Amino acid sequence: MTEAVIKPSDVKLIVFQIKEKEYAIPVSQVRSIEKIEHITRVPSTVNFVKGVINLRGVVTPIINLRTRFCLDEVEYSDNTRVIIVALEDMEVGLIVDAANDVIDIPTNSIEPPPDIVGVKEAEYVQGVAKVDKRLLILIDLEKVLMTMEAKGQNVHD
Repeated sequence: MTEAVIKPSDVKLIVFQIKEKEYAIPVSQVRSIEKIEHITRVPSTVNFVKGVINLRGVVTPIINLRTRFCLDEVEYSDNTRVIIVALEDMEVGLIVDAANDVIDIPTNSIEPPPDIVGVKEAEYVQGVAKVDKRLLILIDLEKVLMTMEAKGQNVHD
């Protein structure tokens, strides 16, 4: 029996879907993946902040990535997931259409983001990775969450 050996040059990613595209974030930034539950709306927040949930006793803000990327919202389905991510002292839930995979990819397969003109989500792209016939768009969580901090909506305050 051979065990898979992860080389230090590999990065483990959570792959999720929004519309027909596959996106990825490092597993190290993910706390958990949850089914969608009741979200309590918070007044006077930016449009992509859907509200907060009580997740195991912790009030967690929820962002709809479709809205954040200026895409049309859709009704939640059985596949809709909330990926709980952590960045420094901030913990936030990201609503995605589906959480597909956990994969290991070599860091050398990650390329810088291409210059994309006219694509709203381009500013949140950290890089792209070609894995077999799949193209994964690596998300820069810091940029996705930046506006929240700028507006003073830091969690756990």
